[in-house]
Amino acid sequence: MKSLIIVESPTKVHTIKRYLDKDYEVVASMGHLRDLPKSKFGVDIDNGFEPQYIEIKGKEALIKDIKSKAKKCDRVYLASDPDREGEAIAWHLAKLLKLDCNSENRVTFNEITETGIKQGMQAPRAIDENLVNAQQARRILDRIVGYKLSPFLWKKVRRGLSAGRVQSVAVRMIVDRENEINSFVSQEYWSVEAKLTAPNSRKAFVAKLVSVDSNKLDDKLAIPDKESADKILEKLDGAEYVVEKVKKSVHRKAPAAPFITSTLQQEASKRLGFQSRRTMKAAQELYEGLEIKGQGAIGLITYMRTDSLRISDEARSAAYEFIRNKYGESYLPDAPRKFKTKGNAQDAHEAIRPTRPDITPEIVKASGVTPDQYKLYKLIWERFIASQMANCLMDTVSVDITAGCCGFKASGYSVKFDGFTALYEEVKDEGEEKKNELPPIKKDDVLRLKSLDGLQHFTQPPPRYTEATLVKAFEENGIGRPSTYAPTITTILSRSYVEREGKHLKPTSLGEVTTLLMKDHFDRIVDIKFTARMESELDAIELGNMSWKDILSKFYDSFSESLTKAEDAMEGKRVKIPDEATDEVCEICGKPMVIKIGKFGKFLACSGFPECTNTRKIVTEAGGKCPYCGGKILLKKTKKGKKYYGCEHNPKCSFMTWDVPTKETCPTCQSTLFKKGGKAGKLLCYKEGCGYEKQLGENDEG
Repeated sequence: MKSLIIVESPTKVHTIKRYLDKDYEVVASMGHLRDLPKSKFGVDIDNGFEPQYIEIKGKEALIKDIKSKAKKCDRVYLASDPDREGEAIAWHLAKLLKLDCNSENRVTFNEITETGIKQGMQAPRAIDENLVNAQQARRILDRIVGYKLSPFLWKKVRRGLSAGRVQSVAVRMIVDRENEINSFVSQEYWSVEAKLTAPNSRKAFVAKLVSVDSNKLDDKLAIPDKESADKILEKLDGAEYVVEKVKKSVHRKAPAAPFITSTLQQEASKRLGFQSRRTMKAAQELYEGLEIKGQGAIGLITYMRTDSLRISDEARSAAYEFIRNKYGESYLPDAPRKFKTKGNAQDAHEAIRPTRPDITPEIVKASGVTPDQYKLYKLIWERFIASQMANCLMDTVSVDITAGCCGFKASGYSVKFDGFTALYEEVKDEGEEKKNELPPIKKDDVLRLKSLDGLQHFTQPPPRYTEATLVKAFEENGIGRPSTYAPTITTILSRSYVEREGKHLKPTSLGEVTTLLMKDHFDRIVDIKFTARMESELDAIELGNMSWKDILSKFYDSFSESLTKAEDAMEGKRVKIPDEATDEVCEICGKPMVIKIGKFGKFLACSGFPECTNTRKIVTEAGGKCPYCGGKILLKKTKKGKKYYGCEHNPKCSFMTWDVPTKETCPTCQSTLFKKGGKAGKLLCYKEGCGYEKQLGENDEG
């Protein structure tokens, strides 16, 4: 009996073939083979929202090849990815190949390993129609919003714009945060800190003022100005600092749970500086399989689109064996650790974990994988192993200090047993307070004052979103699903609704104008609670608790009414996107240049338009001078977004490099030095005939 297995990605083909006999042929569908047409709406509203699927253009030869192979086989297994989208791909394949959707021809692999593949092949099932319907409902909802709303935005704002059910809410969240920042009124407040030393210790520690005249300073605005702080400092003049109470305890710090999609994206952003798209690309490659020395091709992690924290008993046992051998029995937890999955999570998969804990990051690195693959695998591996280790035990101490009519408090800790922190600790969020390590202190000790300071502060507005905090907000608010986080962020950036400013996400004038228009006329589309409720209804379809066509009908009736009202209200009106002023001057007519947003992003244009039609690309100076001609060095990007540096006089001057220009100049010829490599790289001079270079140490900034 000959069997055909159809997977999504060609990367999996080789790995899966290793673990099955010659009676199995494996081919890749390269994702979807059928979809709604691009050239028309493709949904029959009047006939129960019947989708009109067509074969995707350019995939005709692949479809023909798969059909030919399927005819030669006795059995066809549909092994697309184990999620909502994968189930839909399997359903479309069944329709193309005229397979019975009720027969057991659907298999799923939670991991691309010998165990995962054999377990999947031993448990074929029918295609899950509920999963398929949930995907169809999402696809048609997105088609309705995109296809019906985008033309309205073309007419009222600018041609080429797009709207999306999830992307429009994401832009609204970023715009709302920017409005909060702009409207924030900062307030001054003060704190009082004493630097003290204990008897028989030279090491100073900080104690913070917590009460005055028996009144607790619970509100940080309790000391509103310098005058108030100075009065407290006067009261403390000459006061004796006496330890009133010392409270010691042992704090048990538990490790973080293994990764789910959202936490992986957040931690990879904070720890590695990866954008969500970059994280998911590397994770997909690790899941599909890589060549490992002495092992062959193997899937290194479990499926990476999941919001479940469940861990299999086999995986836990393998982790325990590794921990026992590497760290010893004392580093194992007292009882198996169970992490609670959120109530609305889909529990079809395990958490993201290494498929084999014995394949360490060092083994993976030595196998010649890419830097991104290694870094992400190391992060996933360490997080999972640490999650199965013993708690970190910390001796904590809290000290209450009396000084005249004022009370101070100091707290600190020392590590009693490192536990899981021997391997991994989560990156702290911005603003998280670090604790001191306190010297030995006992009750009634008289402390010596080294300094007493009133410190001025100002309340801060909420920070702009980063990719990590935006993903966290998506998860907390129920916006989208793990598989949609990275594509949503990519979309709103590529369509110039949002731009990066360092690590932060900032709305453009286009994003602000479009969001205001959407709030005025399509408030439900950009309403966070409404979008979250829609997500819950899609989950209900998946569980078989709601009809997908009923949900589409209810949504469309309301949306269609809003669209009609908006078109009436905006009849003959058009929204102008504000231009951004610059210091640049038009070289043709002398008028100021402004920044506009076009189809391909921002550009400089003359403010005298339409009389003057001069436009220019926006250039970013990188600092330093060109070693060939002395011109300015500009930061540039390839079509794929990779940064490089080139001379402003290109193409007349051919200087280009991937290496970063620095503030340092060559001691031999005074030309700009360029940094090659990481922290331990080197500085190079590219002036012809010079050849100077300097090796950097780990602590050199370059």
